[in-house]
Amino acid sequence: MKSIIAAIFLSFMGGVFVFGQEVPQDYLSADFHKGRREAVRNMMPQNSVAVFFANPERNRSNDVDYIYHQDPDFYYLTGYKEPNAVLLIFSEDQRDATGNTYDEMIFVQPRDPRAEQWNGKRLGVEGAKKQLGFEVAFEGKDFFSVGIDFKSYDKVLCYEFKNDYRNSDRNNADLFDLVKHFKVKTDYPSDYDPTKQRIYTTIAATDIENSASVAQNLGRYLSYYKSLREDELLNGYANAVDNASRKEFKDKIQLKVQHSNIETAALEEIMNTLRETKLPEEMALLKKAVEISAVGQIEIMKAMHPNMSETEIQGVHEFVYKKYGAEYEGYPSIVGGGNNGCILHYIDNNKPKVGEDLVLMDLGAEYHGYTADVTRTIPASGKFTEEQKTIYDLVYEAQEAGIAASKVGAPFQAPGNAARNVINKGLIALGIAKNDNDARQYFPHGTSHYLGLDVHDKGTYQLFKENTVITVEPGIYIPEGSPCDEKWWGIAVRIEDDILITKDGPVNLSSMAPRKSEEIEKLMAQKSALDDFVLPKLD
Repeated sequence: MKSIIAAIFLSFMGGVFVFGQEVPQDYLSADFHKGRREAVRNMMPQNSVAVFFANPERNRSNDVDYIYHQDPDFYYLTGYKEPNAVLLIFSEDQRDATGNTYDEMIFVQPRDPRAEQWNGKRLGVEGAKKQLGFEVAFEGKDFFSVGIDFKSYDKVLCYEFKNDYRNSDRNNADLFDLVKHFKVKTDYPSDYDPTKQRIYTTIAATDIENSASVAQNLGRYLSYYKSLREDELLNGYANAVDNASRKEFKDKIQLKVQHSNIETAALEEIMNTLRETKLPEEMALLKKAVEISAVGQIEIMKAMHPNMSETEIQGVHEFVYKKYGAEYEGYPSIVGGGNNGCILHYIDNNKPKVGEDLVLMDLGAEYHGYTADVTRTIPASGKFTEEQKTIYDLVYEAQEAGIAASKVGAPFQAPGNAARNVINKGLIALGIAKNDNDARQYFPHGTSHYLGLDVHDKGTYQLFKENTVITVEPGIYIPEGSPCDEKWWGIAVRIEDDILITKDGPVNLSSMAPRKSEEIEKLMAQKSALDDFVLPKLD
């Protein structure tokens, strides 16, 4: 009797924990996610099914996992934030055994009061229907028996598997099991190579009269990829002396292509296209993430002093993020004082005092899945030295040129080319570089990437389209020991802003954080709310 009462109590308490929570109300809507699934469906080939898996859980240490983060594509299409799930989207209506039609289905974790008491609410099947708007939803274990015949489709669209997930003995429908079942049901090749598969498909689709040019291009691929060089069919096709010989290898390749309906390139193209341009609901969240990040930069400008550590500076930024309800950082925070700023992805952030150095701060808040990416470089003392200001103002001028070049219809490389032209001329004029090639060592990266659900978001990287968001982030980095006057050593400057491309020109979403050197110095002279926040000293 006691065990029954305990079970009822636990179940009741699980319900209290699950349904008594207050949560933010500004997430993307179920209609948004449904519209994105419909957009995928409209781009799929006929008689195909697209299969998306949730992200794996990641172990941090022993029995502690990292905070779970959903796969951005999966979240974009579903709004589901839990692990061990599968989404299927069909190109055409399907019919079940009772005659009902459907064009999508989701498999999710089951409700479990005991698990929810320890780790928080689960949506379960009913939650997936009521909150996420799915008409057809199942528990994960049903994926093994629902009876989808993947071999009946011309194409099964999925991503290449990374095989970076663990098998849990306590869950018979975890990601490991879901993927394993999918591979069995689709005869997924154990040695599947997406690059090889694309080449196979190209060869199979090319008339033998035009095969010589394909063989020539294949030769270049063979020189790059060891796995391709080890393939007898590709080697034979590339080295065949005439069309007749190539046809023998083409026929064998065609048989291999016909045997498998797995396609791993199409989903990438579809999702790159869809996620490149942002809808209004997305822009509301992305704009908030950017503005939160800009406020973080503003507050540290006022709080900065030479005795601060890189870690403390990072903490001020991330404290601001949490005050605004941002769940995470979009990527590991970069705070580099002096020469540390010359390390492009420096994340140790452990310098005890930044002293009189410039401090490069590249950080971004993630708000409801959407991440910002804002960089400012400021003098810890509150005043730029002559050399620091000279380099800083050159980077600012380059960024202005890059932002101005961020227009609808311009090539993706336009901001980078514009910024690099300014920096190259400036470094040569200062005697730091001898020529354009020499200048590249001090500006070794591009200026732009898409921004959205990923900090390096998906996109086509072709001509700029309206309603896309990119970064413009030129920089100059002069490490100690560089082949130039020592007065420049240890200076690292990057200025990065998040730019919305519109038909009326670029809009700087992070403009509230000062960029001009004189504006930064003026703000740094202001009093900070953190000036009186003093903690006791510890041994």
